[in-house]
Amino acid sequence: MKSTIAFDTRVTPAAVGNGALQQPHRYAGTPKTREAPQQDRPARQPRRALHGVLLVDKPLGWTSNDVLQKCKGMLRAEKGGHTGTLDPLATGLLPLCFGAATKFSQVSLDADKCYRATLRPGQTTTTADAEGELLQERPVRLSTAQIEAACQSLLGRIDQVPPMHSALKHQGKALYTYARAGVEVERAARQVTIHAIDLIDWQHDHLIIDVRCSKGTYIRTLAEDLGERLGCGAHLAALQRTACGALQLQHSITLEALQALDEAGRDALLMPVDSLLANWPEIELQAEDASRFLCGSRRRLPLPDAAAVRVYAQHPRAFLGSGHIQGGELIADRLLSPLEVRATP
Repeated sequence: MKSTIAFDTRVTPAAVGNGALQQPHRYAGTPKTREAPQQDRPARQPRRALHGVLLVDKPLGWTSNDVLQKCKGMLRAEKGGHTGTLDPLATGLLPLCFGAATKFSQVSLDADKCYRATLRPGQTTTTADAEGELLQERPVRLSTAQIEAACQSLLGRIDQVPPMHSALKHQGKALYTYARAGVEVERAARQVTIHAIDLIDWQHDHLIIDVRCSKGTYIRTLAEDLGERLGCGAHLAALQRTACGALQLQHSITLEALQALDEAGRDALLMPVDSLLANWPEIELQAEDASRFLCGSRRRLPLPDAAAVRVYAQHPRAFLGSGHIQGGELIADRLLSPLEVRATP
């Protein structure tokens, strides 16, 4: 009897930009094919210690980890991480940290975020975004004044219940895992801060707003809440992150543009490690104090208390790490290793 092998020929996001499709995935239970001899496989590029921050404009349909792994491969970076997950349906700014920069990634995670959100008034869905099934349709009769008043009513500290279709964990599993199985999990409300909501454009079938908010804000939930305030319901149709703390989308690069560069061109795009701390006050230390601080020793300084500072050696100028000042002492929080100090521009 002639056996038949079935293949999954779907293209994954990671395959895009490689210049060719990835090898199809073999379905479980089908006969194994002979693996290519080791010498026929392309040699894996050696990884290297790389230190800095890369701002990427995440494309539609990619997970944040897809983008990270793609960029790690292109840069041949040993160590890397992203600072804040964007859903596959979201686009925009995704800061990637490599090497020593990963020590300060929490600063970007904790920073305020800015988004441009497109809402579809008059329609609610099962997931509060365009991926879900339509739940209800209502007529839309709105004025600009009504929209602006509803936006203003959502400013300040508000309680948000995380959506079931989110990556938030419950008993070790992401909430979307339960949602896909049809299981509803009780979620505690979280307090977030909405600093600003600006109306950008309003037509009958779409509403565009700019949002500046604290970390942990679910924009799809905000879209639902705004729709209810307007009395017609709404869901999130599109989302773009435009800023993360001091980091701006306008300084980012697309994956296609990054792929077109040679290695030197890609390296030139890396921002220094201390760019994550650009809004913090800085302190410069003389050679002896810098050496002792880098070993974790406290240094006496005639300076007022400060919750967070970035610290540099003075001659030659070099970023050493972060710390805080308490009772006239500079106390180290996160330090670079001597090797990282020498390797960091």
